[in-house]
Amino acid sequence: MLHIIYNPQSSTGNGLNIWKKTEKVLIEQKIEYKAYETTGPSSAKKYAKDITSDDINDVIIVIGGDGTLNEVFNGIRDYSKVTLGYIPSGSGGDFARDLGISLDPEKALNSILHPKEYRFMDVGNLTNSEYNKRFCVSAGIGYDAAVCHEALNSKLKVILNKIKLGKLSYLIIALKQLANTKKHGCTLILDEARQIRFNRFYFITTMVHRYEGGGFMFCPKAKCDDGIIDVCVAGDISKLRVLTIIPKAFKGNHVKCKGIETYTARKVEIYSDAKLPIHADGEYAGVDDQLVVTQCEKKIRVIVR
Repeated sequence: MLHIIYNPQSSTGNGLNIWKKTEKVLIEQKIEYKAYETTGPSSAKKYAKDITSDDINDVIIVIGGDGTLNEVFNGIRDYSKVTLGYIPSGSGGDFARDLGISLDPEKALNSILHPKEYRFMDVGNLTNSEYNKRFCVSAGIGYDAAVCHEALNSKLKVILNKIKLGKLSYLIIALKQLANTKKHGCTLILDEARQIRFNRFYFITTMVHRYEGGGFMFCPKAKCDDGIIDVCVAGDISKLRVLTIIPKAFKGNHVKCKGIETYTARKVEIYSDAKLPIHADGEYAGVDDQLVVTQCEKKIRVIVR
């Protein structure tokens, strides 16, 4: 039986439309399923926790954005006992983009019902003094997290989603946050051995996948199944140069720019000189001056085609 968790509000109601079309196909093909409609924050997490409480192998299908996925990942009890299918309906799409999952709901559903390819994917884990959260795409501290925090409650994003321009909201918010952001110092520790000091930085993002923020390829060499955390640091660069560098991140060319550093590790520790916003898959993960990122012990099987 398929367990389907869907967010009717994702992409300003598009999630509900996709679910109705999905349900029609399931009924026509006489496929056994159970549907769970999200009703607010943490409901997807609760559903995933309840579904996986029986200690048997489950197939969970998610219809929603990366935020809904994040909740599901935080609810699953044992990744090794879950096969995940994903039908994107959000405005970001970074998870689907990197795995090659079709952004066309009908094609994504067909792949789920008739799978030809799976990937065993890593799951990241974020810990600070406030939260212990898992993530499937990325987690970070600083400027990019501040953009995520504002986007979560942005009326502008809602309006632009209605006219299929949701990604534009992130650009507008990013410019606003850039004007207000201040650089602080931090210490980066990799695998409890290598210590790197940045006197000033804009943000540090740790990534399972290559993309975040709706298509920014901040870690172009990241592989979602290698057990490694990829790190991108935007260091002491001027705000004017940020404006010229960020567009290059859509193709990963920003890594060639002075002030951008990339690293890999199995454990990443970040200690900032000031408390800054933190995100996990674009979701709120507190405001803190420290952050530890690792990979979860078990991988999850994902239907990609």
